[in-house]
Amino acid sequence: MAKILISPSKYVQGAGEMKKLGTYAQAYGKKALILISKGGYKRIGELIEESFKETDCEIMFDYFNGECSKNEINRLNTIMQEKNCDLVIGIGGGKIFDTAKAVAYYGKSPVIICPTIASTDAPCSALSVIYTDEGVFEEYLFLPANPNMVLMDTDIITKSPVRLSVAGMGDALATYFEARACKRSGAISCAGGKTTEAALALAKLCFDTLMEEGIKAKTALEVGACTEAVEKIIEANTLLSGIGFESAGLAGAHAIHNGMTVLPECHHMYHGEKVAFGTITQLVLENVSVDDLEEVILFCIEVGLPVTWKELGVDEITDEKIMAVAKAACAEDDTLHNMPFEVTAETVAAALKAADAYGRYYLGE
Repeated sequence: MAKILISPSKYVQGAGEMKKLGTYAQAYGKKALILISKGGYKRIGELIEESFKETDCEIMFDYFNGECSKNEINRLNTIMQEKNCDLVIGIGGGKIFDTAKAVAYYGKSPVIICPTIASTDAPCSALSVIYTDEGVFEEYLFLPANPNMVLMDTDIITKSPVRLSVAGMGDALATYFEARACKRSGAISCAGGKTTEAALALAKLCFDTLMEEGIKAKTALEVGACTEAVEKIIEANTLLSGIGFESAGLAGAHAIHNGMTVLPECHHMYHGEKVAFGTITQLVLENVSVDDLEEVILFCIEVGLPVTWKELGVDEITDEKIMAVAKAACAEDDTLHNMPFEVTAETVAAALKAADAYGRYYLGE
């Protein structure tokens, strides 16, 4: 089995880059379908339109319905065909990116991803996570290519709610530990091959950047300052985590996140917030040293990531709920089986209970 590393064709990060979107886009198509939320259009729609004024690329906007579901993808594919669009641009957050990538795949068109937040590692990947219309995880859609371009305007991201960037740290927090598990087990990554040393190194750099810059970045973001620490965290959340998870592999943390989608009480939590708790649970499964476990839990507490079921919105946790999460996480086609040892619903349930207990311990509850 070959080792494989994949990545977006172009990654651009900097202040004011959204003003150049039209210039970038005209290299990829003549008519772009821009997928954006109503709130996103209200905030930056005029800026986007202005960027296309002196270009040869025509644009049309469509508002995202809220879930990356098969129904939403089919709806947008119909619009692409009816309006003769030859380029998809996704602007906003993770589910918009995943939808835009899927629409571009089925429409055989290029895709540009423009995050207005740094809350997930979805922008760079050749992967769409498909949910039901009700928000329950359904399946992974593996795509043949990564986005043609990822455009990160740090001015816009710095103005987004701090909680979103912190959630991105939670998503990125899993990258190295899942990559390490996949390397040890010899699992096949999302890229379709074994883990390269380059991907593992980027995953480790992602974790090291979080530990070194995370608190500084959160503090700066709270006063709206785009410092070098913020720039590094945006890159870690997006590029380092994106390449790391995809070319090194997913394991326990994301499978546990997927399992948590069966609990309606958790639906209001962001992806990265649930992944952070999944990371702690994976570390419990691995029985890492107390120092390693403590480092991750204390980091989560300091930046504001959830470490207990209560913080995840589950006020009354029961053995039945925990087992439901554990069984869903252990689905035959999910990534929990990339761990370098056998996992069962029973061992995952025990780790979920222990992770919550450790979180309460370090919170002093």
